[in-house]
Amino acid sequence: MLRRHFTLGGICATAAGLFHLSAHAQRQVISSSGNGLEGEVISTRPRPPRGQNATNQVPPLGSAPGTVPVATILVLGDSLSAEYGIQRGRGWVALMASQLQKERGDVQVVNASISGDTTAGGRSRLPALLNQVRPVMVVIELGANDALRGLDLDSTQNNFEAMIEACRSVNAKVVLVGMQIPPNYGPDYGAKFAVMFANLSKKYKTGLVPFLLKGIADVPDAANNFQNDRIHPKEEAHPKMLNNVLPEIKKHLNS
Repeated sequence: MLRRHFTLGGICATAAGLFHLSAHAQRQVISSSGNGLEGEVISTRPRPPRGQNATNQVPPLGSAPGTVPVATILVLGDSLSAEYGIQRGRGWVALMASQLQKERGDVQVVNASISGDTTAGGRSRLPALLNQVRPVMVVIELGANDALRGLDLDSTQNNFEAMIEACRSVNAKVVLVGMQIPPNYGPDYGAKFAVMFANLSKKYKTGLVPFLLKGIADVPDAANNFQNDRIHPKEEAHPKMLNNVLPEIKKHLNS
C-alpha cells in the first residue's frame, strides 16, 4: 500500500480530468505528426517507403537506421502516457523514443494513449492497432481509471487478459505498467488492485513495471511532483517515470 501522503488522496474531487475522453483521438488513433500527443506517432525514424512492409522483428542492437526493417513498440495508455497538461514531446513516451533513437537503429514508438481510457477502452481499440502497426512489443499502461471509477476488478482483469492474449496472437511481447491507488478506496480493493498486475505478469510471463509513479507519488514531498489537479505528474516527473519503465522495456526488447 502507499503511504498516507500519497498525493492522489484527493482524487475523487478531480477525477474528471482523467475521465475526459478525446473524441478526435478516438476517431484518429494514429497520425504522422506525433510528439507525444494522444493517439499520435512518436518515431525514432521515418516510416518505410510506400509499399515496403515492416516486419515483426526486433533490429539488432547497434544496427544503423535504414539497414533493417522497422520494429514498433506500441504504448497503449491513458492520460499518464498521453502528456496530459504538459508540453508536447516532454512525456515519458516521447522521452523513451528519444532515448531509443540514441541507442539502437530502426525502432519506432507509437503512442496510442488517450486521456480517460479504461481497460475496456484499450481492449476495444487494441485489435485495430495490432493490425495497423504490427508491433513487436505492446506496453499496456491502463487500469487507473478503472480503479478511480471503482469498477469490478474481475472485469478489469478480464480486459487485461484479453489484451495480453491479443498481443500473443500476433507474437508481440507485453510489458504491463502497474499502478497503485490511495488508501481511501479501501485496503481490500487497493491491495487486490495492486497485486493484479503482478499476478497477470506471472500467469502470462509478461514484463512488469510494478508502479509507474514510484519515487513520484510515494515520497514525502509527493505534492510537488504533481500538477494542480493532484492527479497528473508535472513535466519534471516524466524522466522518473521513464526510468521506472525503460529498463523493463529494454530487457524484453533484447530477449
